[in-house]
Amino acid sequence: MDEMTLKERFEKALRREAVDKVPVCSVTQTGILELMEKTGAFWPEANYEAEKMAALAIAGHEIAGFENVRAPFCCTVLAETLGCTVEEGAVDMQPYVRDFPCKKKGDVEDLTIPEDLLESRRTGPVLDAVGLIREKVGEDVPVLAGVVGPAGLSCMLAGMRNYLMWFVASPESVETLLETCTEACIEYANALLGRGADAVVLIDSEAGPDIIAPGMFETSVLPEYRKICREIKGTKILHMCGDASAVLSPLAEVGFEGISIEEKVSVGYAREIVGDRVALIGNVSPSDTLLTKSPDIIKKEAKACLEDGIDILAPGCGLAPMTPLKNVRAFVEARDEYYSE
Repeated sequence: MDEMTLKERFEKALRREAVDKVPVCSVTQTGILELMEKTGAFWPEANYEAEKMAALAIAGHEIAGFENVRAPFCCTVLAETLGCTVEEGAVDMQPYVRDFPCKKKGDVEDLTIPEDLLESRRTGPVLDAVGLIREKVGEDVPVLAGVVGPAGLSCMLAGMRNYLMWFVASPESVETLLETCTEACIEYANALLGRGADAVVLIDSEAGPDIIAPGMFETSVLPEYRKICREIKGTKILHMCGDASAVLSPLAEVGFEGISIEEKVSVGYAREIVGDRVALIGNVSPSDTLLTKSPDIIKKEAKACLEDGIDILAPGCGLAPMTPLKNVRAFVEARDEYYSE
């Protein structure tokens, strides 16, 4: 088989076509303290300034070894743009929502997408960072951009209590909120693709069965996913934390090219469910394994994922900031060792 570029290998793996070796990537956040120290691009500034965001994201590829670049690192970009009050976090802490605009059902009706959605103090730097990354890494390295999905965004805008309660007491409020968030996700995702991202990664754990019942997911969230897959003009990956097994089959039919699963989902079982309908991405634990275990154990778990038939080897979720760089490198090395053994 001819030598592939990293992007060619990534795209073929998403289509479940033959590759020389499984890509080893991260579709979730890659900012760790050692990479901040090596680049001088630290949180919280690297969550708000395009140049620092780009430098830290590229370090995940050039220094840690992931075969892609992924930005941003934070999940509050659209939430703040749509009205949440966000604390900026610290060098070892992500920004987080402190207050939210939809405290009662009437607030949902008043929620609108701002005209400057793509020019806010949060979306603007991310779009600029994606453009800088594309320019600096060239066309042969896949660039991925993260976008919180409609369920996750709805939960941030209404608070977890309202989000869960309204599914039962006021489903029309949840559906209105989801519809507005879907429109914002689509507009933002298409802008990221226009700036040079090869794929968008929808982060939407609040749609999963650990949070809402599968029946609620299929009636309320799945229609929004169908719209997202129709209207986002490029490659789409869904990441869902928790045990997503109960919703994997409908997810495989929606139109995502890949589904990123965390360690609570067995790769072999997930493959039985989705078959050849969608690529599977994951799923070594970032907290239980990459953060705390030895390189030997990390390699063993990574190779087990490959043996079980994962299409793209990746952490099961975003890296913890204190994850040792040597552990990330061991994760990448495991793929190469797997093919040389």
